[in-house]
Amino acid sequence: MHMSLKSLLAATATCALAWAIPAAAQTTPTEAPAAIEALDPVKIPAVTIKDVDPALWVVKDEDTTVYLFGSVHILKPGLGWFDDGIKTAFDSSDQLILELVEPPAAESQALFGKLAMDQQGKTLRSKMNDADRAVYETAVGKLGLPVAALDPFDPWAAAITLSLLGMQKSGFDPNSGVEKQLTAAANAGKKPIGGLETMEFQLGVFDTLPEAEQIAFLVETAKQIDDAGTNMDKMVDMWAAPDPEKLGQLMNEGLTSRTLYDALLTKRNANWAKWISARMAKPGVTFMAVGAGHLAGPTSVQTLLPAYGLSATRVAY
Repeated sequence: MHMSLKSLLAATATCALAWAIPAAAQTTPTEAPAAIEALDPVKIPAVTIKDVDPALWVVKDEDTTVYLFGSVHILKPGLGWFDDGIKTAFDSSDQLILELVEPPAAESQALFGKLAMDQQGKTLRSKMNDADRAVYETAVGKLGLPVAALDPFDPWAAAITLSLLGMQKSGFDPNSGVEKQLTAAANAGKKPIGGLETMEFQLGVFDTLPEAEQIAFLVETAKQIDDAGTNMDKMVDMWAAPDPEKLGQLMNEGLTSRTLYDALLTKRNANWAKWISARMAKPGVTFMAVGAGHLAGPTSVQTLLPAYGLSATRVAY
């Protein structure tokens, strides 16, 4: 698992963690490490807006339209993507559909404590062998955290926390992510917002991985901590260009864990293709935004739609 692992997470399943971890830090429970507060949004100086045009797809029949937009859950400020064809499609829609609707902070805190932290009292580092522990502790030190900071966490939660911290250190901000901006626009326009999944489900995708798989995920993340920002920049560039084909290749490159790939992409994409098929039975216009990794590669949502007699077409804008 190389660069693609961090990109895969950012493009698909860090949505829940990008919301849950800062929420949990607001009223840190006694059993959670105080160091989690380092995940508070980074204050970024004003920047010049760069216009980008990410890919957009549409699925249509006589009386129903579903726009498919690939989101990135954490971005650097200064990317002007919410305009032109994206804004036109959004404004024409009757509802916004996201991977999940952000729950209240108290609910996020409770879920984080329930799923992201070891319930048996076994420390994170005690689950690793000496070699893996050394790699992990080096990465934690590079982020300026105490070596025991994440000891209460399950390995998967520590991995995503490290990844988010590494990206934030490079200037990425969850508050600049696609979902945050779409949610704000939908609320301002009194547009209904629905979720395909819940935060509990998304965190559960990781929490149900075998412990050995979680530790391997953590160690690979730790090995790449110096490159977190650079790797994410490459993925965002492909999203912004846009180049869905190369983005799909990046998602697959070096991802040797089929278990993780299926959990994050394959199974969820199948669920969402089925959801779109059901939605086409009702008239109206839907703007659907899911992680960009779900709309790229051989198991993308678009490749699964023909099984339902549907096809997705790229929108030229």
